Amino acid sequence: MASSSSSTKKAARLAQKGKGQKVRFQGGTLFPMIVAIVIVLGLALVFYARESRPAADASAPQLEDHWHHAYGFYLCDTWFQLQGNAEERDSSGFTNKEFERTGVHSHEDGLIHWHAYSTAAVGRRAILGVFLDVYGVDLTNNKLVFPSEQRAFLPYENETGVFEGGETTCVIDGKEEKGEIKVVVWENYTDTDSGTTYIADYNNIRLDSDAKVVAIAFVPDDTDVSMPPWAPDLPELGQIDSNQLTPADLPGATTVPDDDSHGG
Repeated sequence: MASSSSSTKKAARLAQKGKGQKVRFQGGTLFPMIVAIVIVLGLALVFYARESRPAADASAPQLEDHWHHAYGFYLCDTWFQLQGNAEERDSSGFTNKEFERTGVHSHEDGLIHWHAYSTAAVGRRAILGVFLDVYGVDLTNNKLVFPSEQRAFLPYENETGVFEGGETTCVIDGKEEKGEIKVVVWENYTDTDSGTTYIADYNNIRLDSDAKVVAIAFVPDDTDVSMPPWAPDLPELGQIDSNQLTPADLPGATTVPDDDSHGG
C-alpha cells in the first residue's frame, strides 16, 4: 500500500514539473516548418493549375454564336438532305419542341444552323445528336432510321426508312451489296484531305468549331465517302438565313436542365 502511495506521489510531482512547458517535436521547430512549407506549396500548385488550364469548352459554340456546318446523308450512292421547317408554329408556339429547346435547325439547304437558344446546345452539348434529334433521326452504331415525315423524300424506295448495317442492301451499277454505317467529318469546308472516319458513337461527335462538314453514310464497306457536293458553298448558303430568331424571342429562359441523353 505504501509502495502504491509512493508511486502516486511521484507521478503527481512529475506532472507538476511538466506543467506549463511546451511540447517540442524532436529536432526542434524544423519538422513543423517543413510541413507548413509543403502545405503552402501544395495549395499554390493547385491554384496555379486551376488558373492556367484552358477554360472548359472554350472553342465550343456559345449562346451568342451562329455557326454553320455542311452535312449530308450519303445513302448507297445518292446524297440526301433532311426536309421540313423546324421553325413552324401553331397557336401554342413552335411545333418542334427539340428546335424550341436547342435552336439547332436546317433550311433544306444542306447546312446545320447552330444557333443555340439555350445551354442545351452549347459547350460540351454541341454534338451531332442534338441536330438529329430536331428531325427525329435515330442513328446508332449499326442502324440509321428516318422518321415517317422524311421517308417520302428518300432517294431510295424504303417504306420503313431503316438502313441497317449488314442487312439493308445497296444496288450500285447493277450490283447488290450490303451496306454499313460510317460518319466522316472534316474540320473545315476548305479541307482537301479525306477527313476523320467514325465507326461508332456517332451522336457524340463534337461540333466544336465553325464550318465543319459531316457526311453520314450508308454504303458498302469499301466505299470512300467525300464531302457533300454543296459543302464548298457553305459561306454563301450560310448568308441566306433571313428572319432568324434570337434567344430573347423564345418563351423560355436561356438555360435548361441538364440533358445528357447522348452522354456528351
